[in-house]
Amino acid sequence: MQPHRLQKDLGALVNADAIASAASELGLRLSKPQADALAHYAALLMRWNTVHNLTAIESPAHVLTHHLLDSLAIVPEIQRIGGERLVNALDVGAGGGLPGIPLAIAAPHLHVTLIDKVQKKIAFLTQAKLELALDNVTCVHARVETLQAQSPFELIVARAFASLAEFVGLTRHLLAKNGWWCAMKGILPTAEIDELKRSMPDVRVARTVRLQVPHLNAERHLVLMHVAQ
Repeated sequence: MQPHRLQKDLGALVNADAIASAASELGLRLSKPQADALAHYAALLMRWNTVHNLTAIESPAHVLTHHLLDSLAIVPEIQRIGGERLVNALDVGAGGGLPGIPLAIAAPHLHVTLIDKVQKKIAFLTQAKLELALDNVTCVHARVETLQAQSPFELIVARAFASLAEFVGLTRHLLAKNGWWCAMKGILPTAEIDELKRSMPDVRVARTVRLQVPHLNAERHLVLMHVAQ
């Protein structure tokens, strides 16, 4: 897609009003600065993607549905877990910043650490943090299994990262006491849940939530897990 065509399509399809309107269907009331920041992020993602291949999704309309709204769909569940208190969160395999950057914008009480092993993705995330002035975002270039955090994370989230057992196994050393794992999946991963129960009997699947993402005709689920007390 040519750059001038890209900007035209972004202006038509991934604008702040469209984002705010669709987010309201999720029960989220975004302020104008929040909606503007999400639109700015979408533009950055599309622009960098032409060179750095951050995501396979190139259509601006799909950036809105498959990326922004897909990420925002878990905000109500995260708010049920943590309320409005300050929460230290980790986005594992953050890639192009999904869901971490939309979460940091829509739920500013989260302090979101974005971790990825690919340097070019961290370069993009760092630029996005600077341009969007996201003081509640930290970008880390590392493999999650080797990360040594100064403070444990009360919330560890991943989007299409790995199986549930692998996700838990790689990040268990980073989870705070009474913390939660939040795994974003497509169809309900029944086999993965069974594998987790067999391999890690002390880890509980507290609940699974079927997400309703506006204008997205595909199944989305959130699996919420914690260590049994």
